[in-house]
Amino acid sequence: MTIILDGKKLSGKIASNLEGKISKLRKKPKLVIVQVGSTEESNRYIRRKIIFGERIGAEVAHRKYPTGITEKKLISEIGLLNSDRKIHGIIVQLPLPSHLDQGRIIGALDPVKDVDGFHGLFTPATAKGVIVMLDNYKVEIAGKKAVVVGKSELVGKPIALALLRSGATVTVCHKQTKNLKRETIQADILVVAAGHPKLITKSHVKKGAVVIDVGINVLKNGKLSGDVDFKKVSKIVRAISPVPGGIGPMTVASLFENLLEAYCLQT
Repeated sequence: MTIILDGKKLSGKIASNLEGKISKLRKKPKLVIVQVGSTEESNRYIRRKIIFGERIGAEVAHRKYPTGITEKKLISEIGLLNSDRKIHGIIVQLPLPSHLDQGRIIGALDPVKDVDGFHGLFTPATAKGVIVMLDNYKVEIAGKKAVVVGKSELVGKPIALALLRSGATVTVCHKQTKNLKRETIQADILVVAAGHPKLITKSHVKKGAVVIDVGINVLKNGKLSGDVDFKKVSKIVRAISPVPGGIGPMTVASLFENLLEAYCLQT
């Protein structure tokens, strides 16, 4: 019987653990979410972070800036947040408007407050969530063949690196990969973060594999879809994460684990 990797349930355990730790602190850890402009998708992600933060007793501030803000002004605002000792973590909600240089904006963050992990001081939240999920469900990583579909700086690459550090032999696939199926069919552990609804079908996956679906795509009917055809793929694999309710909640939980770590480094 296929195991459903329940990120919602696991993130609840992490939340309880964080709540217990934060309740013993003299001051609450504070996270600031920087948002430029407004999209429904970004608003949805931000709401989840605010709700989780409130649940565990952290303070979450949401700073909204107009779409037309200049790069110079936004970097200046980030500088003020960096210097505020009451703030322990800062994240910039992506994507940013096209006139802003993402690298320069992210680069302006103080590394010790960059809880998304761009500067390398913290493990990026999604990558951490994937490893914690695999460990929790006792999926052996060391010595296994892992394939990551997607090479983004915040998701694909950090996941590949985290799996490599855990002892897996890792292959990274992307848009230029000529024969995706030939690569994915070899995977003991397949992690998909391509941003393409139902990209991975039953024919891409070998029997008994473990599949982690990181993709969250909003369809025209408003429903969410992963990058994996869950209904068909789930029939042949050993374990699979659903969308929603899989890696999404784990990413949020891992972000707040990073926030607590940042707080401890700064106090």
